[in-house]
Amino acid sequence: QVQLVESGGGLVQAGGSLRLSCAASGRAFIWYTMGWFRQAPGKEREFVSAINYSGASTYYADSVKGRFTISRDNAKNTMYLQMNSLKPEDTAVYYCAASRGTLATGQMGTYNYWGQGTQVTVSS
Repeated sequence: QVQLVESGGGLVQAGGSLRLSCAASGRAFIWYTMGWFRQAPGKEREFVSAINYSGASTYYADSVKGRFTISRDNAKNTMYLQMNSLKPEDTAVYYCAASRGTLATGQMGTYNYWGQGTQVTVSS
């Protein structure tokens, strides 16, 4: 079992930056593939980015590639999402998730644990 808590969300103007954090507690964080997902009002939850247990493999949705960077610090049991050049369409609740699988994947069904989410709002 692992518990996940997101932080770092907020209101930012278009073109600005935010860094989200996901703090994990419970079973060994290092053994989990981690991911970020987001859900905008009236839309389904969608994949944003994923990172494997070591951080050596990362994967991004096309919509954020080149603007967002995922990373993790296994010593701190924390994952990050650096978001630059934010756009109004990035507005959503952002969720972190943990998977017992070994691949950095965007398949939502492979993630076993989820945080409560943090709101990101980008104004135009």
